[in-house]
Amino acid sequence: MDLELKGKKALVSGGTHGIGSAIALSLASEGCDVAVFSRTKERVDNTRELLEKFDVKNICLVADVLDKNSYFYVEENIKDKWGGVDIVINNIGGGGRWGSPNLFETNDVVWREVYDKNLTAAMKYTKMFLPHMLNKKWGRVITITSIYGKQAGGRPWFNVAKAAQTTLMKNWAINKEYASSNITFNSVAPGGIWIPDTGWEKTRDEDPVAFQNFIESNFPRGSLGTPQEVANLVVFLCSQKASLISGASISADGGESVYF
Repeated sequence: MDLELKGKKALVSGGTHGIGSAIALSLASEGCDVAVFSRTKERVDNTRELLEKFDVKNICLVADVLDKNSYFYVEENIKDKWGGVDIVINNIGGGGRWGSPNLFETNDVVWREVYDKNLTAAMKYTKMFLPHMLNKKWGRVITITSIYGKQAGGRPWFNVAKAAQTTLMKNWAINKEYASSNITFNSVAPGGIWIPDTGWEKTRDEDPVAFQNFIESNFPRGSLGTPQEVANLVVFLCSQKASLISGASISADGGESVYF
């Protein structure tokens, strides 16, 4: 299936690890020029090497969204080289394991930083390149949220930030100027995804038997998802084939979540 993405330009925030990396490489395989950034130089360098295997252009930057100067750095680099991007993937985020389960043991800094990594970053990078999409009369904005943005069960600061991201996408989707310019805004809400060097790996190593029992009890197919499975959905939503899908929040969780 030709997804009609060849020659498009995409930004994947946090695109050097896990879901972000899978999305960046999948877009490159469809012929997209891809810009990524993260705060870890080693991952940025590794991602550059992987992107260079495709016949596309790439921009790979070291930047941290909790540093306000990083926004200008990313914007200037991309606009100087490409003028803008057609696709924004707001993948950077996190905070689902930050703080303590006890509300009163978690200070306000955690709330603020989780909010900034998720909602503020999604807002800023979308606004940064939306004028370019309006000028081109085409664009895609996809924000990676979480099933915990739709239901209770996670750390409250994380749930609130993810719910806010979903609301942001929905509000932009109903804007008639954007919709009539063929710009869509969607959220993809992963459930449990197996990513090396994350909390799931630590939990498994601490007690493999308890971990397996947890997986079998909570995940209908008996396994966590993979970054590539999320990336497959994201790339489809980027395509012209998904032109009618806007304002949606689509779960990618193998049936894990109990609410829509």
